[in-house]
Amino acid sequence: MAKAFIQEKELFPVQPPFGSGKLDRGLHQIYFEQVGRADGNPVLFIHGGPGAGISATHRRLFNPDRFHCVLFDQRGCGRSTPHGEMAQNTTQDLIADIEALRVHLGIESWLLFGGSWGSTLALAYAIAHPERVNGLVLRGIFLGTRAEVNWFLYDMGRFFPEAYAEFIGFLNEDERGDILLSYHDRLTSGQALVHQPAAERWASYETSCSTLRAGMRRVTGRSALSMARLEAHYFVNDCFMPQDHIMANISVIRHLPAHIIQGRHDVICPPATAHRLADAWGRQASLRIVDDAGHSTFESGIAHALLAALDEFAI
Repeated sequence: MAKAFIQEKELFPVQPPFGSGKLDRGLHQIYFEQVGRADGNPVLFIHGGPGAGISATHRRLFNPDRFHCVLFDQRGCGRSTPHGEMAQNTTQDLIADIEALRVHLGIESWLLFGGSWGSTLALAYAIAHPERVNGLVLRGIFLGTRAEVNWFLYDMGRFFPEAYAEFIGFLNEDERGDILLSYHDRLTSGQALVHQPAAERWASYETSCSTLRAGMRRVTGRSALSMARLEAHYFVNDCFMPQDHIMANISVIRHLPAHIIQGRHDVICPPATAHRLADAWGRQASLRIVDDAGHSTFESGIAHALLAALDEFAI
């Protein structure tokens, strides 16, 4: 049987950043780091969530001899501060942060690499600044629509009923008519005894549904809070975009090369969305559906497909 996850030896060695810092954006201080070669092909890693943050393992996807990789924690998560902050935290703010980071680092244009919510933000940034984008490597496509959010809240659990039972069972009977608003109310409470258990239940549900090989997974602590609170914040606000904004503006980026990697059994971001995006994009986009994978970056088939896609953009 094939390995479920990519093996350590198949990733690039752990590389310490050659530079890191915080970008002053007023209320928000945005943590960023740079790895690889300063004169390499610039690539921006855009994490998911919203609110998931970056990790050292993400650096290992990028060939340090070829890429100048920039990673950053979006507003309210990871090492960016203030943690879990919803004020001044919109898609437009994040797009502006990316552009400010590009200018700060003196990068003319770059490759965008993002999965799940990272694919949403990569696409939104590319639409806003197509002249600053050399191409895109995308995974587990999420377009930020209400239909996708409703799938996550009401339908995804059909494939992971044990996780869904815990997710929905956390709410009182009278709260289950509007799952999103009920969780949002709890997650935005100023009392830790209210928001933290809700955050851990939300984040654990999502993480338990993220791989082909099922298993109940527990997410706790700060990472659970930023992930759950910011996802609910964005979902309540339709991801701060007009409905179907990305597809309505696909012509703006249709000239850019894109590799779209999608797990066949991704129940968080079902493959129909990736197919729809690739079909609208046209000849400049390639779609690879990985049969033995779900949503996770580091499932073996997904990770190998991402590494192969990056090779095509490497110098």
